[in-house]
Amino acid sequence: MFGFSREKRRLEDWASFEGEALPFHGDVYRLAKWLLRNQAEAEDLVQETFVEALRSFHRFEKGTNCRAWLIKIMYHLLSKHRRSTSRLQLVSDADEQIAETVPAPPAASHAVVEEEVLDALQRLPQHYQEVVILSDVEDMSYKEIGDALAIPTGTVMSRLHRGRSLLRTELGDYARSLGIGIKETSAKKLRLAETDRGGKSNAV
Repeated sequence: MFGFSREKRRLEDWASFEGEALPFHGDVYRLAKWLLRNQAEAEDLVQETFVEALRSFHRFEKGTNCRAWLIKIMYHLLSKHRRSTSRLQLVSDADEQIAETVPAPPAASHAVVEEEVLDALQRLPQHYQEVVILSDVEDMSYKEIGDALAIPTGTVMSRLHRGRSLLRTELGDYARSLGIGIKETSAKKLRLAETDRGGKSNAV
């Protein structure tokens, strides 16, 4: 009888897990692949994440953000792997006070081609990459990001502020390398020069 009850509970837990967690498998894999840049390692990390999630699913609060909960588990496992291979880099957030005084710049414009954004993101330091991705791609809240990365909300805000600023700088440099914005700047200079001479510019 007791064995039947345990089996019934196990099946109920699996059904609940299947409905709550498995729909986010693709999201977790996409993030893992971005972080690791290696398909095989990403697949291993995702498999380990979902195994751990199933084991601890009794601690998941129904009605909360299951995707954020899965990502938190994934980052915990990833952090353990990094420490074990001596690849964990300690980051100093000297600019953490920025979050208290300066509003975060807006996310990059959707008009920018996706590949350009991904290339620019890859050039950012990892700790800025992660926060920007979790906020602007995964649409997680400051608290959810802080829980996932095990950092204070203030640190999330400062890294997001700095990461977005760096990203916009990278995209601006990319645009200038293609000549985007040069014509507009030249036209403005021409108008100013002709105004100084008392002339009239035909530039729009």
